[in-house]
Amino acid sequence: MNKASRSHDQTVIELLREDPSFADEYLSAALDEADEQGGREALLSALRHIAEAQGMTVVAERAGIKRETLYRALSPKGNPTIKTFLAVMSAAGLKLSVHHRQEAA
Repeated sequence: MNKASRSHDQTVIELLREDPSFADEYLSAALDEADEQGGREALLSALRHIAEAQGMTVVAERAGIKRETLYRALSPKGNPTIKTFLAVMSAAGLKLSVHHRQEAA
């Protein structure tokens, strides 16, 4: 498949494979926008891209969940529990952090 015919998802996954540190910025941006319209789906998509870049089977094994469960939890209509979400984050080598929200003046 040539570069011109790759999907957005494939391009993001390739970028994450080439530069694993990009995952920090990518997921952080998705978390920042999670409360906006479509943000929840974008967050799950970002985490799915990260898992796909590292290998869904590998991430599922590290997280202690079945691969099929991981695909379902991170699907556009997925609704992972906080336990699953945190397990996948940890399995992907990521850690959730909280910062004070800066309100617009």
